Amino acid sequence: MKIGYDAKRAVFNNTGLGNYSRLVIEGIASENPEDSLLLYTPRFQSHPRTACMEKLANVEFRLPPPQGFKGSMWRTFGIPNNLRADGVDIYHGLSNELPLNIMSAGIPTVLTMHDVIYRKLPHDYTLADRILDDFKYGRSCRAATHIIAVSECTRKDVAEAYGIDPDKISVVYQGCAESFRKEFSPAEIDALRQRLNLPHRYILQVGTIEPRKNLELTVRALASLPEGTDLVAVGRDRLGYRRKVERIAEEAGVRNRIHFFEGLEGDDIPLLNRGAEIIAYPSRYEGFGIPVLEGITCGRPVVAATGSCLEEAGGGGAIYVSPDSPREMANALNAIIHGETDVESMIRRGKEHSQKFNISDVASGVRSVYDKVVDKFFSDLGKKQVRNCK
Repeated sequence: MKIGYDAKRAVFNNTGLGNYSRLVIEGIASENPEDSLLLYTPRFQSHPRTACMEKLANVEFRLPPPQGFKGSMWRTFGIPNNLRADGVDIYHGLSNELPLNIMSAGIPTVLTMHDVIYRKLPHDYTLADRILDDFKYGRSCRAATHIIAVSECTRKDVAEAYGIDPDKISVVYQGCAESFRKEFSPAEIDALRQRLNLPHRYILQVGTIEPRKNLELTVRALASLPEGTDLVAVGRDRLGYRRKVERIAEEAGVRNRIHFFEGLEGDDIPLLNRGAEIIAYPSRYEGFGIPVLEGITCGRPVVAATGSCLEEAGGGGAIYVSPDSPREMANALNAIIHGETDVESMIRRGKEHSQKFNISDVASGVRSVYDKVVDKFFSDLGKKQVRNCK
């Protein structure tokens, strides 16, 4: 099968959608060497994050042709011409969107929907961004031959948001990078601790520092935790939310116990997980919640929030609290710190749950969707042609 992919995020995004895109591409290419994968990207820049894709013999990158659309305009309107010229059998939009004129390509399409945050938490977006995302993603959902949702929660939300028949949506859980399954030595963890000047004992929260991720809940709870337990927050600031978090920390008297980091790469995040006492992720809404999966995969206890899909990501490896209750958060963190909960059992259940999300299973699930979609598309096309001939 010749498969086309929207590879912009795979090439340029170092987190979230980029990680998902790379995992799918690498998994499909490795598990199905007979397939040919064409990665359509408006620009290409070789980088450590693209190295694995570049090494795969059945993967090729496709750029805009010398004549015609360029950049985002090519990604929005020009790709269907290339799909026809390249003889692609199926096209997969890996990050919520398809070209606006994708149906002109005359081939089946799959769309991965990660979330509808812009609808659930509209105040986290500007009006312009909210309107644009709703238009692009809604149109893509309606145009796609089939949709992959990364969780049951996202499947439900997409169906409700855009009036999509749930039978048109399959759930294929996403995985996390294999580096989170790697065993690191104490010396490697200590080397990271010294390089980043980390506290000896810390709670880790990874994710964009924005209102939705709810870092303030962990900060408010920190005041109730033993002295010597710090908070390490990793992510870029968005919407000026870090300033609010710092004000809350000052008021609670814990500002000196919070350590912010941004732009970490390679094994830094897996090592930070391994060195943490607890992983915190009280996000108000997620399509999946990859930091929860990363935490349980690394064998750490996790405290996450109720209200979206985080129970799907963490299973029995996490304690779930209200995203509006600092008391619940503090109680859960203290129960782990003081041994009032069976941490070893949590870790065991978390590791067992994480086995559901290995790359091989993700690739197998996505590839089975391709087979189903291609078979149905061309079967329906044949039936239509027969009817038209009568």
